[in-house]
Amino acid sequence: MINVTKTYLPDFDQYVSYLRKIWDKSLLTNNGPLAQELEQGLKEYLNVDHLYFCGNGTIVLQMALKLLDEPGEIITTPFSYVATTNVILWENSTPVFVDIDSHTYCINPDLIEAAITERTRAILATHVYGNACDVEAIEKIAKKHNLIVIYDGAHAFGATLNGRSLLSYGDFSTCSFHATKLFHTVEGGAIIANDAKWHDKLHLLRAFGHRGDDYYFVGINGKNSEVHAAMGLCNLPLVPQLIAARKAVCDLYTELLDWNHLEAPQWVEGLGRNYAYYPVVFESETKTLEVRDFLVKNEITPRRYFYPSLNKLPFLKDAESCPVSEDISLRVLCLPLHAELPHEDVRRISELINQIL
Repeated sequence: MINVTKTYLPDFDQYVSYLRKIWDKSLLTNNGPLAQELEQGLKEYLNVDHLYFCGNGTIVLQMALKLLDEPGEIITTPFSYVATTNVILWENSTPVFVDIDSHTYCINPDLIEAAITERTRAILATHVYGNACDVEAIEKIAKKHNLIVIYDGAHAFGATLNGRSLLSYGDFSTCSFHATKLFHTVEGGAIIANDAKWHDKLHLLRAFGHRGDDYYFVGINGKNSEVHAAMGLCNLPLVPQLIAARKAVCDLYTELLDWNHLEAPQWVEGLGRNYAYYPVVFESETKTLEVRDFLVKNEITPRRYFYPSLNKLPFLKDAESCPVSEDISLRVLCLPLHAELPHEDVRRISELINQIL
């Protein structure tokens, strides 16, 4: 079976060497030395000043929203993983969906301003598949209306824009370090604050809102463990070679697939890709499902990522119409992609897709 992804596992003995350090100190969590070491390594790799290693990629979005003065409306994208919408609902706010750009699949900045009301508190956008949102246009709108900008960067680790980490844009950027990501800590995530004024509050927010016996506000347990940090410390130095291996797989797909009957995202100018995903868009939902079923029959598992368009979630009422997102979500598949995917498998997958096309 060829799955849509495969978790990269580093050298086992190297990981065990970190576990021995944990055993020797008997420190498993509560911002231990390995978690601090990983945080520092991530700051250096991303060239950011304020980063917090946390439990997962969802809780960091909740932390960013918790820093808003009060709940309200959050302008967001319908083309993302469901967590992007769920966190808004969990924080007692209202998602206001703005349709996506038909080329990049990221939120369309030309539609944002019309969705702003007196209740709007923030813009929460996703760098879809590691592609970059129009960060300059979004920043201009946010400054004009005094809004916070939060980027869901679950796909963006290792990607750059104009030579800067894609995660260095906006007021906050968040990451997922889930085992399916190109850089992972088994479970994990991070939040990057691009203004020093948030430093102390995020540190407290991650740790129940108190320091010692002094309690400041309602916090949450957003910490991660030494065991997870150890995995991250093994994987972080390997990110460049993992991206290079994924690029080779993506380049081969691009060479072999029949583009007379397929579309792909338009990668924005100035983007240094991380090759996090390989999405293809078919001519119709019927063809999409036909290809998916044919691949599954041949023991290959692609993924309808993202489906459905989030404005169509069954627990939402009266959500905005987003025709571009609704259309793309019906026709997109992400093909198998990981650093260790044999190139002969890429050839086989491409041949099978072309056969159906």
